[in-house]
Amino acid sequence: MATTDRKPILISGAGIASLLLGQALLRASIPFRIFEKDTSIIFRAQGYRLRLSTEGLDAIEAVLGPDGFQKFWDTCGKTGGVGFTAIDAISGEPKDDGIVAYDNGKKKAAEEPEPSQKVLRETLASRGGKVVGISRGDMRKLFLAGCEEFIEWGHQVVGYESTASGVRAIFADGSKSVEGEMLVGGEGLYSRVAEQLSDGKLKVYDTGARGIHGQAPTTAFKGLGEGVWRIADNTRPDGRVFIITNVRPGDMDDENVEFGWTMGAQPGVIRPPNDDYTITGVTAANIAKDITKNWHPRLRPLFDQMIENEAAFWKITCSTPTGVPEWTNDPRVTVIGDAVHSMTPAGGIGANTAVRDSALLGRLLAEAGGFSDGVTAAYEKEMRVYASQAVATSYGLAKSQFGITIDENTPTIRRGPRPV
Repeated sequence: MATTDRKPILISGAGIASLLLGQALLRASIPFRIFEKDTSIIFRAQGYRLRLSTEGLDAIEAVLGPDGFQKFWDTCGKTGGVGFTAIDAISGEPKDDGIVAYDNGKKKAAEEPEPSQKVLRETLASRGGKVVGISRGDMRKLFLAGCEEFIEWGHQVVGYESTASGVRAIFADGSKSVEGEMLVGGEGLYSRVAEQLSDGKLKVYDTGARGIHGQAPTTAFKGLGEGVWRIADNTRPDGRVFIITNVRPGDMDDENVEFGWTMGAQPGVIRPPNDDYTITGVTAANIAKDITKNWHPRLRPLFDQMIENEAAFWKITCSTPTGVPEWTNDPRVTVIGDAVHSMTPAGGIGANTAVRDSALLGRLLAEAGGFSDGVTAAYEKEMRVYASQAVATSYGLAKSQFGITIDENTPTIRRGPRPV
């Protein structure tokens, strides 16, 4: 990075959106600092595999440039097929699983489908007729490359304070960061920067639905074969359960390689002890095995052979379905990724929208040569349009897949008290 007397752009959180923004600033020779509460990139599990849409790939390519994107592209897996193949969990045979593309309750079958339906079908296969995917962990490692010296690990941002000519991040231990020209909140669902900036307008709702993520050797997936699969069990009296998995070619005979699956269920089906979704390992694995004990032998290896210590629960959350709300713009503070638009896993839209944030904000900062009045306002105006559409689509899909409804009685997750 070129030497400069400018104060850095401060970024809270080292998730994929924050790291990709760091790459954009690195290429533009704009100084930055990233603060992450974890002590390293391998401190905790990295979550499930991400499916990349055309928009997501375009955003990543715009930031990384031709050489950087080629390395990223070579790391991605490419799976044949343009959409989900649904399988009945009990019979093991292809079957309509009852999950519609988008639940709007107004369109007749003969009418033109909603735009969100078209988006889901078109973006599942995003380049070269392939479904493109990458693990969250691999994506973070690629985005981290070159940014290592600008990250301060073990620093949890809990708020910020404005100064006469900039902004400082406030950490959990009460200390403060160096003064920066600008602060970008990218620390996810529990973002305290988002809470403070929006004065509570940015909300994340707990839908009540829960999921389990699991991993198994690729040999366990040979009964499925290549494809993007949605396996649904509609026989349970307490609600629908399904898993989604992406089985790519080339690795199915290598027991040293793992594929992942993501289980989702309607509220009340998956019940972590004491509703503690942070539990990982054998407890989560045993619940997944019990839920699927009556599934077809073709599917059982995914659970019988799972790597138990990698199993994990997760909450299914969503931002306000009506769209990203307005708040009083702060020229020096803004938010990206899950901090501003949390989405359900339905449709695989969340991560793709997050990298669009990074590309957009990074481009605006690069064009301005760093912080400039009007950058955050321009970013937020454009982001609200595509992010609001994405949240609405994700929520509409989740209504049919998970049976959730967000209304005035839906609880929100706690971001925590604002710093004094």
